[in-house]
Amino acid sequence: MSERSVSKQKQEKRWYTVQAPEQFDREELGKTPADEPDKALGRTIETTLGDLKNDASGNNTKLTFKITEVASDTAYTEFIKHELTRDYLRSLVRRGSSKIEAYITVLTADDYRVQIQPVALTTKSADESQEKAIRRTMIDLVRENARERTFEDLTDSVVEGRLSSAIYNEAKTIYPLRRVEIQKMTLEARPEEVAAEEEASVDVDE
Repeated sequence: MSERSVSKQKQEKRWYTVQAPEQFDREELGKTPADEPDKALGRTIETTLGDLKNDASGNNTKLTFKITEVASDTAYTEFIKHELTRDYLRSLVRRGSSKIEAYITVLTADDYRVQIQPVALTTKSADESQEKAIRRTMIDLVRENARERTFEDLTDSVVEGRLSSAIYNEAKTIYPLRRVEIQKMTLEARPEEVAAEEEASVDVDE
């Protein structure tokens, strides 16, 4: 390929402004280059809640968005992951205390499939039955919250800390807790994907 052809290719690339979804106030996430709009589809953009909200207290929370639509010079995204940084999670662990985790896959009220991973940290070492009871409480509350909320509402509840606070208030009656966090929330399937999987499952069963 000649230098002129390479130069022409570079000139043909356009930069698209990547926007967060409306629930994140359409904040700008950055820019991405593409010589064709369709080539930007499916790309993921990672930022921190701190950068998005201009608040340093959110720097321990990573948010990931996926480009789903390109129009004119703007790329629109959907939220796909919330995750706490490893350094922050490590800083929460104390010697002589218990770390209780759960991995829960749920369907929201509007049929999004999501995996949520809460973690509870106790003030001292809990026994096995107490850990089991706390884990059960986490699972029940996450399922209940998902069943009653849309994907957008559930995302807000996780990002704003309401779900972790609800778990904390319920589980602290079992054993004294120092902190509860949602260490990860991941979008696994959108409603149309869930419906297609269920249809395929019915076909197999028949």
